Amino acid sequence: MAQPSVILAEAGYDHTIRFWEAKSGRCYRTLQYPDSQINRLEITPDKHYVAAAGNPQIRLYEVNSTSPQPVINYDSHTSNVMAVAFQCDGNWMYSGSEDGTKELISGDQNGNIRVWELTSNSCSCKLVRDGSFVVDANNHGMCYVWRLMGGMQIMTNFEPLHKLQAHDGYILKCQLSPEFFEPHRYLATTSSDHTVKIWNVDGFTLEKSLVGHRRWVWDCVFSSAYLIT
Repeated sequence: MAQPSVILAEAGYDHTIRFWEAKSGRCYRTLQYPDSQINRLEITPDKHYVAAAGNPQIRLYEVNSTSPQPVINYDSHTSNVMAVAFQCDGNWMYSGSEDGTKELISGDQNGNIRVWELTSNSCSCKLVRDGSFVVDANNHGMCYVWRLMGGMQIMTNFEPLHKLQAHDGYILKCQLSPEFFEPHRYLATTSSDHTVKIWNVDGFTLEKSLVGHRRWVWDCVFSSAYLIT
């Protein structure tokens, strides 16, 4: 089974994950997810796996496979998992849940998997791809920026860097632009106040407010040139 150059995956409340050919619009694979609705999908940087976040479990599936079974199950959360993502090398996966916890999941060459629990009142969080800091947010419209301390091997300390009153309502998604270098360093936040805001990471100043949604803005994603909400 040849892996497509562009992987387009979508999921929702119908308990399925669908993979599509981006150019033709053809659905070429469907996975059943009977446990719950699916709140988030995230593909690993090497495009080999996709993580599906549900309530309260996370399942990891192979992208280029015909097997309907997950390769790994993560069941340590106790409520809706609202955020999941990977570090740029795929060494860490993090998750954030409505149970009030965030977890950083790391693996090493010896086959060890460690789950680090980061206590916070958060509903969305984003790990910078180079692993240098974490952005998280809560239901009061606040964003918090934390620097990961201790290098690449042991991450037990988080240094607070910035506190930002981003929205008047719930923050539902934090998303950092993929071109994370000067001068294109941006953070997008989506909210229940029907807006999306773009922040310059250098100082966390507001660059632009995007309006037009009539209801809560649940998600957003950057491409090389666009922001999709």
